[in-house]
Amino acid sequence: MNGQTSVPMSRHLAPWAAYALVAIGGLLMLAPFYFMFVFATQSRTDIFNLPPPVWFGSDLMLNLKILTERLPFWRNLGWSLYVALASTALTLLFCSMAGYAFALMEFRFKQPLFVLVMATMLLPSFMNMIPTFMIMDVLGWIDQHRALYIPGAASAFGIFLMRQFASSAVPRELIEAARMDGCGEFGIYWRIVLPLLQPAMGTLGLITFIASWNNFIGPLIVMRSAENYTLPLALRSLQSPVNTEWGALMLGSAIATIPLLILFAISSRQLIAGLTTGAVK
Repeated sequence: MNGQTSVPMSRHLAPWAAYALVAIGGLLMLAPFYFMFVFATQSRTDIFNLPPPVWFGSDLMLNLKILTERLPFWRNLGWSLYVALASTALTLLFCSMAGYAFALMEFRFKQPLFVLVMATMLLPSFMNMIPTFMIMDVLGWIDQHRALYIPGAASAFGIFLMRQFASSAVPRELIEAARMDGCGEFGIYWRIVLPLLQPAMGTLGLITFIASWNNFIGPLIVMRSAENYTLPLALRSLQSPVNTEWGALMLGSAIATIPLLILFAISSRQLIAGLTTGAVK
């Protein structure tokens, strides 16, 4: 061996085996998206052929026509965008303010209030359905889009994320210096705290937008008229026991997925950075 230690072949093969497993896992995860886009261009008959089609067809415009005839599709898409943006904006505002207060301000009952906020995360989401509906009914918000974004505007997860990030990213000395210079509390929040919270706000904003865009249970509970449906509920109304146009349904699902794919591709690095900030520290 000329004094050289031989390297076991398993050490050379291990990285390649890991790469192969990751590649296979990635392909398996991408397969449903691929077939969704393929089926969006096929007729209902072609979709149920054996074997199913694996390449794009010529029925895209026909499926789009069916989709827009059976649904006020573009209106539903617009409502989904409005609700997702409103939900994201309100969540970022209230959660950043609450996170700043819990992290850097001192007030009476601070710890019990924070424990109470965190305790709400232990409740299953389905327990909120009936109380939420009753409150929305009393307020007269049934079939109103405000019922979809106002109740969840200050989420416990968002408050916790902002509090943890503000504790490590916002120096107390900077806050005290601003107070000594005569800056008010809202001015400190707006001019100093908010710019420093931008990484966490990007993460929370992305999570909130995706959750609101995909929300199905909320609109199912409070929305009544088809022209006010958000996209997930509108697409669900296309399904019937005997005459579901699966090509049109796949096309609607593909159109609804495209904005999320683009958003995640642009913001994935910021999402990961925001979730892992402080982990090493």
